[in-house]
Amino acid sequence: MLWGHVLGVSRAWLIAHDRDPIAAADWQHYHDLQARRLEGTPMAYLLGWREFMGHRFEVGPGVLIPRPETEILVTHVLQNVLPRFQHPRILDLGTGSGIVAISLALECPQATVVATDVCPTALSWAKKNARTLCGGNIDFLQGSWYDALSAQDTFDVIVSNPPYIAAADVHLAQGDLRAEPTQALTDGQDGLQFLQAIIAGAPQFLRSEGALWVEHGWNQHQAVRELMLKEGFSEVRSIHDLASIPRISGGTINL
Repeated sequence: MLWGHVLGVSRAWLIAHDRDPIAAADWQHYHDLQARRLEGTPMAYLLGWREFMGHRFEVGPGVLIPRPETEILVTHVLQNVLPRFQHPRILDLGTGSGIVAISLALECPQATVVATDVCPTALSWAKKNARTLCGGNIDFLQGSWYDALSAQDTFDVIVSNPPYIAAADVHLAQGDLRAEPTQALTDGQDGLQFLQAIIAGAPQFLRSEGALWVEHGWNQHQAVRELMLKEGFSEVRSIHDLASIPRISGGTINL
């Protein structure tokens, strides 16, 4: 991957040209990237992008790296939630690099999409990706969760992949997580605080029969469903990933 990035060629080209000489400048560039990788810099930051839903999203330090698990959230909403609405209004909370909001906008062009994030760095990446991938046809607002909205804003669907890792989780000190922004990974407590805030605030901004779907940790599905039921959501359920881990949960509000 690093050699393909340095030379600007495909994996197939590398295999077919494995005996070609390497220019000194390219050799040095590669070794600089290799050193950073060995120090723990995520591959996505070195390459400057990560694929999500078949599209290249630009990423760098200060923004969460897209994960394939989040495709479950996007795919479920596209296939099972949005078809209920002719011209859906969608809110993506904590958009990060914009992968959820932009993917939904690309696949559902009749939708109106609003995305919020408290981090200006993340929003700059999201806006850049939106301009590149979908012509920037998304409203990005800065603020913590619903604070970026006006009291009159209402939506048919709210989606979110919030920071849900518990502060004491040992994985935060391992692998790529070491280099990603802490505020995009954990709420600093038990991992449920942001999920609780999103669920509690959703009824105020959802239209009747509107839906809320969130991504969460592998062992948080029961707590998330209980929070939704407490706030008056119906049809509450979880969707499992390919490893049979409950990855997302959601429900419908009847006002």
